[in-house]
Order: sequence, then C-alpha cells, then structure tokens
Amino acid sequence: MKTLRVAIFGAGPAGFYLADHLLRATSPEVSVDLFERLPAPFGLVRYGVAPDHQKIKNVTKVFERIAEHPRCRFFGNVEYGRDLDLDFLFRHYHQVAFATGAQTDRAMGIPGEDLERSHAATEFVAWYNGHPDYRDRRFDLSVEKVAVVGVGNVAVDVARILCRSAEELARTDIADHALEALRSSRVREIYVLGRRGPAQGAFSVPELRELAELATADVLVPPEEAELDPVSRDALRQAPDRDAAAKVELVQQLARRTPSGRPKRLTLRFCVSPVALEDDGGGRVGGMRIVRNELYRDEQGRIRPRPTDRTERLDVQLVFRSVGYRVVPLPGLPFDESRGVVPSECGRVTDGSGAPLPGLYVAGWLKRGPTGVIGTNKPDAAETAQAMLEDAREGRARNPESPDPAEAERAVRRRQPRVVDFDGWRRIDRRERELGAAVGRPRVKLTTLEEMLAAAEGAEAAR
Repeated sequence: MKTLRVAIFGAGPAGFYLADHLLRATSPEVSVDLFERLPAPFGLVRYGVAPDHQKIKNVTKVFERIAEHPRCRFFGNVEYGRDLDLDFLFRHYHQVAFATGAQTDRAMGIPGEDLERSHAATEFVAWYNGHPDYRDRRFDLSVEKVAVVGVGNVAVDVARILCRSAEELARTDIADHALEALRSSRVREIYVLGRRGPAQGAFSVPELRELAELATADVLVPPEEAELDPVSRDALRQAPDRDAAAKVELVQQLARRTPSGRPKRLTLRFCVSPVALEDDGGGRVGGMRIVRNELYRDEQGRIRPRPTDRTERLDVQLVFRSVGYRVVPLPGLPFDESRGVVPSECGRVTDGSGAPLPGLYVAGWLKRGPTGVIGTNKPDAAETAQAMLEDAREGRARNPESPDPAEAERAVRRRQPRVVDFDGWRRIDRRERELGAAVGRPRVKLTTLEEMLAAAEGAEAAR
C-alpha cells in the first residue's frame, strides 16, 4: 500500500498522541482521520481540566499542530454507533483505533446513594466546564455542607472550585451557567474523604499545595488522621517514596493549622469511608454515616483499608462521589467486564481467546483503564502506534474496498451532513475567545450543540 489509512475515534489526548506517532512514520506513510462525537476536540483537556488550571490547557497548542498536519483530518460531531459503524469504517480504512476514554463514574455501592443531592463528581466537572451533555444538570448549592468522596485530583478539583470566590472564577473559562450558580452558592463547609491514609492519597503534591494556599478557605486536617499508621510507616521505611513522603509532610503541616476566619472551611479526612447516606425525609441527602478504617497489607502486599467498629455522622446535605471512572462498552468491540476495558495486547484488540482482531486497536483509558494524567497517554499511544505500524508492515492490515480519502469524506458527510472540520472548530474557538475578550475572560464557552454548530458553520448564534 502507498499510504496506510487510519481512523481514530476520540479526539482527546490519547487520540491526538496516537495520531502524532502514526503521522511521524515513513514506512509506511500514514494518513489519519480523527473523529470526535462533539464539535470541539481535545476531550478531557476541554471538559475535564479545571477552569482555574489554564496553564494545563496549553497542551492544546500541541494538539492543534497535529491536527494541522497535511495528512490529518478532523471530523467533529460524528458519533460512533450512531453515524458510523465498524462495517462502514472497514470499507474505508486499513485500521481503526478507539480512544474514547471512560464516559461514566463508579458507584459507591452504599444505601442512599440514589437520593437527590447525591451526584457523580464527573457530572459536576462536566457541568462547570460547559459540556453540552451536562449543561442542564442541576446541583443544589443552596445547602451549606458538602462531602466529596475520594482524594484523587478530580475530588480535589471539585473541592477547590466549591471554595473559590466568584471573583476568582470569573477570571477563568468556567461555563457561564456554572459561574452564575456558584456566585449564589451558600456552601460554606466541605469535607474531602479518603478511605486510606495521607501516604496513599491519589492527589498530586501540587494539587494539595494549591488547596493549602486557598485565600477563601481554611484548610484543615484532624491531627490524629494526619499521623502515619504503622503499616504506612513500615512501607515508607522499606521502600522510600519521595512523593508519598511529601504528601504526608504537607498533610501534617495542615493538621497543625488553626482556623483563621476565612469564609469557608475545607476539612481533609483520612482512613474514613461512607457507609450510608441519610434521607432528610424528602428524598434528599440529609447526612452521611462514615466508618473509621484501619490499614493492612493483603496477600499481594498492597495496602488496603478495612472498617473498624468506630462510626460517626457527618452533617452534610450534598455529596459528590469521585471514586473512579468506568469505561462504557462500544458496539462491535469485545469488553472485559471484570477489568472494565476493551481487551487488548500492546493496543491490539483481542477476542475471548486472546487472539488479535485484525485492524482493531485501542489507546488511552479504553486500553489501560482510567488511570494516569494527560502525559500518561503519550507512551501508551506510542505502544499502540508501534503495533499498528508493525501489523501494516507485516501484511496484517485490513484491505478496504474504498480507501480513497475523498470518497471516505463524502461517505461520512452523507451519514452526518453537519460534520465539523478543523476550520469549523477554529470558528468555534474564535467565537468563544471574542465573547471572552468582551468580558475580560480567556473565553466564554458555547455550551449547546446548536450554538457550537452555528459558530462552526459561520452563523451568528444568539446568546
């Protein structure tokens, strides 16, 4: 073949890094069509990174350069399973890769979790970041006390956004509807709950340090929960971990603080787990029961929590769970329910017997599970790209009946007439920046599909 034709579904970090590795290849030369369900690219960088973390979003400049490559095309507003299926893709491409991430959250599995005012943190994050699917969600910010379950960076982001002042948020690209709701928020006390100790916290040191420096909230830790338990102390002595040691040191500094009278209070709790959410009598969260945990090593040597007989009640009326993401199965692809991933070997999708399925590949969270940060996708994508190129060189690519790029585009547009190409995205981007410049913000996001499509098509959407 002269050129290897590849379709990648998912234009987030994993998809872009995979495209980048493939486009650098010379034997064979590769052309990439990058598909995205929404009109805007960049995935979790646009809809997951907190609005007060603008520097992290600068990675989109790298992605823009990839999208501008002469052998890369962007097809936004095209959904796999709705507009295109595997039969269609295999008619036009030698290889198809999926990098669509993890679309839902894990449940806590406790009584009362389905009460009103109990939410997935991922929904709150998508809401304040202006994701079209979540803009109409409602979160009752008239309450005063909130619990965030989990101590990963997403949980920390949620807690920090709840603590920020409206003036601070108004300097970011937070969605307008979220800014207005948070402007009238009555939330004053936030608990962040970790089931293990500070040494095992999934937050990063910079994220924790940023919490500690909040101007609007006293950040506290109960002194007894900041102390290292014997199991963690033993583990750090046997295998020193600078990152874990830095987390412990910072948590212990917070434990020595006394409240200074800031408008809000954020309390980090460790070695506690929710066991039930209480009904306030009207079908809403009116409290939370938590249990104290002790840590132990399991048979594999991993540090695990187990409940003790010590329980307490937290007076909270709003709960966000942030206990992990969950991958959603895709039509036509196998799925490993136990691991929550598409089964694969070095990025090659495999069937139930472990044999590779010709022409099918995965990258990112679909491949490895919902772990890591944006940069983790780079080596992950490199491994998948290597497998794809190796398969092409050794004659294991598919033989599409119509690989011509122009015909593929015509066929896609017949299925979805309102495709958004990268020039269309640039028009959306320009419109958002213009709206932002008018009010002194980086951008004002368009948050409905129709607004985004109108801007992409050059129309002036009413706002």
